[in-house]
Amino acid sequence: MGLKAETRVGKRNTICIPNAMAERVGLRAGMKVLITVEGDRIVMEPLLDPVSLALRGEKYATTSIEEVEAISHGEQSRFTENP
Repeated sequence: MGLKAETRVGKRNTICIPNAMAERVGLRAGMKVLITVEGDRIVMEPLLDPVSLALRGEKYATTSIEEVEAISHGEQSRFTENP
């Protein structure tokens, strides 16, 4: 089961997120978040910067070393044969 906390909505609808929750999802001051409404719930998710997303985000495709080498050799040949 996840963390739960009770907090109060402040002026201008601001909400303070408890440190334990922010740390658990990697949320830091200045980060952007995605806020969605799902039924009668508000869901907030941190938006990762492109570098963090590349390092820690979901991976959708796989490429073998052999495929990378074949592409690399093809590109190198293209440039060495046609200066």
